[in-house]
Amino acid sequence: MISAKPKKKFPFHIFVFLAPAVIIYSLFMVYPLLDSLRLSFFTELDGKEIFTGFSNYNRLLNDPNWKPRFWGAVKNNSIFFIIHMLVQNPLGLALAALISMKSVKGRDLYRAFFFLPSILSFVIVGFVWQLILSPLWGIGEGIMGFLKLGEYFKPWLGLEGSALIALSLISVWQFIGIPMMLLYAALIGIPDELIEAARIDGANNWKIFWGIKFPIILPTVGMVGILTFVGNFNAFDLIYTTQGALAGPNFSTDLMGTLFYRTFFGQQLQLGNPTMGATVAAMMFLIILVGVLLYMFGWQRRVTTYDL
Repeated sequence: MISAKPKKKFPFHIFVFLAPAVIIYSLFMVYPLLDSLRLSFFTELDGKEIFTGFSNYNRLLNDPNWKPRFWGAVKNNSIFFIIHMLVQNPLGLALAALISMKSVKGRDLYRAFFFLPSILSFVIVGFVWQLILSPLWGIGEGIMGFLKLGEYFKPWLGLEGSALIALSLISVWQFIGIPMMLLYAALIGIPDELIEAARIDGANNWKIFWGIKFPIILPTVGMVGILTFVGNFNAFDLIYTTQGALAGPNFSTDLMGTLFYRTFFGQQLQLGNPTMGATVAAMMFLIILVGVLLYMFGWQRRVTTYDL
């Protein structure tokens, strides 16, 4: 007779190792998120929370006092994200391709130089760039004058038409090191044998990059794109540091993050409204969730992953 194999005991020790991380994450991430979603369905009246269903969402999307601010923040957030996608990520890819080439001297120095702004405080970055771009005592006008471009200098952070673009480019300068390092790590992971075989076949560096390297790192390119999306729709610090909670001039730099802060905590003559603030936060979560789902089902499942 063939004896039955003894059943393996369930590895309960896994729970011991996972419990601390799960508890901390649930306490500081999951619970606040769920409570914020719950709060968005209530309205405060005489110090009491009254369930009102989707009335806060209807008010945010249709009320003449809330609608312009919400859709304006969504529009500005979209512009902020698009500038990062069109400027930051292509430049990050170009820098990653450059420093991954063994023929480039001083690659470690360049890598540290471009990544350094990413570890700086938002307060420092905002303050420094305000000094540089100040029309009164900034050095920006002097530098442009030295380059014979002084006539094009303007107080970009103080103009409605240029403030958001200027802050977007400042953010690009600060965080270009993150996509660069992620893409650099993917590029140096490509086996040298593939590159040498392509060179033997007569391919130059341009053809090697677009024909071999880029298809291999496409999953990383997609990951960088979705991280950019999530990061930009959570943006707050740089705008608040340079333009304040009112995101001036005239709300031209207002993002979802500053709208949430102003709504929840109040600002100047605007009283704080926790339930409407929770509604803005819920809409931020919904926008980010839709973007992540589109990435997972529209990009990640269609991109070929190569086992190297």
